[in-house]
Amino acid sequence: MTTTHTSTPRKIAPRIGLVLQLLVIVFLLFDAIGHILNLQVVEDASVDLGLRDEMAPITGIVMLVIVVLYAVPATSILGAIVLTGYLGGAVLTNWRVDKPLLSTVFFAIYVGIAAWGALYLRDERVRSIIPLRRT
Repeated sequence: MTTTHTSTPRKIAPRIGLVLQLLVIVFLLFDAIGHILNLQVVEDASVDLGLRDEMAPITGIVMLVIVVLYAVPATSILGAIVLTGYLGGAVLTNWRVDKPLLSTVFFAIYVGIAAWGALYLRDERVRSIIPLRRT
């Protein structure tokens, strides 16, 4: 008897979620480190947004804490909740200075959707509190 090995959706979804979560973590780490080092591009963006230069390193440290919370499985949901608040501030900050809506203002929303989507695919607890379909 020959059996074919096929991955069920229950096995594939967590893998996709892990890849998505790693992409979100890498992006947020890149952003946090850029802010902590107060790179020129971050400084220019801060001026454009009307933020003070000394805010960038503190913002980077806050983001680094959020990334750690999000990356650790035991605190990933808390990390996603705090990240959602942080990203909401990014939306408002960009919108306030009339940045392009779909590409810049909504980018933080896209990151939030990716962060929560990754957890949704990986964690039964998230699926139980955010049901996408009723059974």
